Amino acid sequence: MYFDLNVPVGPVTEGSKKGKAPATANDVDWSERDQAALDARLDVLAHLGYTVIALNQTIRGVFIPATHRNTLLKIRPRKDITVLRRLTIILTEESEKGFGLVNGNADILKSYDIIALCPTTATTFSLACLTHSVPSPIAAHIITFDLHSAPRLPFFLKLSTLKVAVKNGAVFEIPYFPIVKRGMGDRARRNWWSTAKEVARVLGGKGLIFSGGGYEGDVRGAKDVINLSTILGCKQDQGHHAMAVTPKSLLLRAQTRQTYRAVLSEPRLIMPDSDLVEPQPAVADPVTEKPEQPKESLQSKKRALEEDQEVEQDGTQVKKKKKRKDKQKAST
Repeated sequence: MYFDLNVPVGPVTEGSKKGKAPATANDVDWSERDQAALDARLDVLAHLGYTVIALNQTIRGVFIPATHRNTLLKIRPRKDITVLRRLTIILTEESEKGFGLVNGNADILKSYDIIALCPTTATTFSLACLTHSVPSPIAAHIITFDLHSAPRLPFFLKLSTLKVAVKNGAVFEIPYFPIVKRGMGDRARRNWWSTAKEVARVLGGKGLIFSGGGYEGDVRGAKDVINLSTILGCKQDQGHHAMAVTPKSLLLRAQTRQTYRAVLSEPRLIMPDSDLVEPQPAVADPVTEKPEQPKESLQSKKRALEEDQEVEQDGTQVKKKKKRKDKQKAST
């Protein structure tokens, strides 16, 4: 079972605290033509061996519930593969004072199965790893990066910060579409190689997933992606975990957003009905109660004890007579 948790759908939505988002970006209706084009992309992913995919809706800046619209709800489900819904928020400088992931918006965010953050500054990177990775109804499950825009990330990947996010259950994503997309410049590909190697080196192959992130023709099979991960410095088993094991545990953690403090279930003690319980015979306690013995054995034991006592009495009397005779002989 292989996963691709980044299949982008639709344009990037601009969010702003001061103004409303453009109506053309948020109010996207799915026509039959759009649905047919999406089905063709999903058919390719199913043919490549993916069984679980996540359609990704991306916004930039701030999540505004008043103007935001989840356009992925209108997509028809499929029987051959599992289709999930993902929301990615690109964190800019405007997002440093808050970007909409608050408890008041938890009901609206429940329509998404996965929440991802893409930090672009050092402040937003710390917020994503330390604050928004803590299990809660608004927790972020994936922290992704823009790996091809610059030769290095705009912030340092501190190992302590990354460990906190991994301990909280978040994973880090490496989208591979810049290296396979047609028309991508050589500079963008060099940037991707340098930054992706740095991310894989710092994480050591743990808490890492690979996803497509591209449109038509920008996807590869799971085995090809595993081979690509070995070029980045990961081991073969680590690449397999990044495509199969880690995404599965991520989806299990994503389900905890619907519960209180990431508790999967609350065990309850169910008492049986007294009318349905059959009475059981009382069992004797071997410590307090001794088993009853037959009367014949008791009488035989008493007789044996009495005979032993008589023999002892006879023996003592014989000893006393011998002592008396010895005293009389010594006196004479």
